[in-house]
Amino acid sequence: MRVLISGGGIGGLAAALALARTGAEVTVFEKRGDPREEGAGIQIGPNGTRILSILGVAGRLRPLIATPRSLCIHDGPSAERLSELPLGGWLEQRHGSSYWVAHRADLHHCLLTAAQADPLIDLKRGIAVDSAHTYPDEILALSSCTIVGAGDVLVAADGIHSTLRATTISAPPPRYSGKSAARTVIPIDEAPAAIARMSVGIWLAPDGHVVHYPVRAGTELAIVVIRDEPGEATGWSTEVSPAWPQQAVSGFATPVRNLVAAGNCWRKWALPRFPELPSWISRRTVLLGDAAHPVLPFLAQGAVLALEDAITLARCLSDLGLERGNNASPESQVQQALSKYAATRRPRAARVRAASKRNGEIYHMSGAMRLARNTALRLTPPANLMAGYDWLYGWKPGD
Repeated sequence: MRVLISGGGIGGLAAALALARTGAEVTVFEKRGDPREEGAGIQIGPNGTRILSILGVAGRLRPLIATPRSLCIHDGPSAERLSELPLGGWLEQRHGSSYWVAHRADLHHCLLTAAQADPLIDLKRGIAVDSAHTYPDEILALSSCTIVGAGDVLVAADGIHSTLRATTISAPPPRYSGKSAARTVIPIDEAPAAIARMSVGIWLAPDGHVVHYPVRAGTELAIVVIRDEPGEATGWSTEVSPAWPQQAVSGFATPVRNLVAAGNCWRKWALPRFPELPSWISRRTVLLGDAAHPVLPFLAQGAVLALEDAITLARCLSDLGLERGNNASPESQVQQALSKYAATRRPRAARVRAASKRNGEIYHMSGAMRLARNTALRLTPPANLMAGYDWLYGWKPGD
C-alpha cells in the first residue's frame, strides 16, 4: 500500500505513523519548508493520549506535558467558582488513559521526530499538493501541475483551509462564525496569585470566555481569549495587539484582567464554521482532520479528532491489504476501505461538532439563562457532569 499525505501537521503526521505501523509506504508533502505547528496550548483527553501511546509518541511527549488535577469553571464577571470537575487520576481511572495539556509545538515536534525516524515514511518539505489525477490503478498528486507522487490513496490532511477539499470534493470555503480567538503563552510564575496554575481554568461571560492551563511541564501557562468580533474577520495566526484580548475581558473580574494583561505576544484566529460535507471521499482521495470536519474550539477536541481519524483510516486500509485476493478491482477495494472509514468517522465527528457548538452557546449565555446555567453548575455534582462526557473520552480505536 502506497499512501500520499498532503499536510505535515498533527493529523497528517499521526496518519503517517499509524499507516506505517501497518506496513504502508507513506509520503508526506508539507508546503512549508520549515513546518512548525502554529498555536499555543492543546488539551488532549484520554481518547487522544490513548492513541499517542499506540503510535509510540506518548513517551516522547510525557516529559513536556502537564496533567491538570481539575477543570475549574468560573463566572467571568463575578469570579465565582461554579464547579470544579475532576480530571487527573479520576479521569485516568475511569477511562484507562490520562488527560494531558501541552504546547502544540511540542506535540508536533514529537510526531515529526517519530516520523523522521520511521523508514517507511518519506517527508517532503516545500511541496504543496493542490490537485490530483485519479486512474484505475493509482492516484497522482500534483503541485502546480507537476506530478510529485504516485500512490494508492491520497489523504488530504491540509487543514481547515484545505486546497484538496476544494479541488477534489468541490466543497465550498468555510464561513466566518462571528467569533475570534487570541492565544498566548506566559511564564507560569507571571500568572496572578488568584489564578489556579495546575488546573484548567475557564471563565464564562456573555459573548466570550477565557481558558488557561499549564504547558511545558508546568513552566508556562497557555491562555486563550475568545470573543465576538462582528463583521467578516479574517486571518489565521495573525499577530494582534494586546489591546484586543484586554478589551475582550474588560467586563471580567480582576484576576482575569490581570492574567490577560500579563500576555505580550498574542496571535489571533478568526474562527470559521463549515457545513457538513456531503462526502469525505472522491475515488482515491480522502479527507482527514480539519479538512473533513472543522470544529469550533469549545470542547478542546479538534486535534484529538484528527488523531482518531488517523488511527481509524490506518485500520481500514490495513483491512484492505488483507482483501487483495478477492475479485473486486483495486480501485473498488480502495473505495470500499475509504467508505468504511468515512462511515465510521462521520457520526462521531458530527456529534463532537454539535457538542462543541452547544458548549459555546452555554459558555456565552447572558441574562436569565446565565443565572440558570450558574445555578445548574453549582447544584450538579462535578462527577456527574464529567460522566456526561464518557461518550467522548471513552472512545477507543475500533469503536
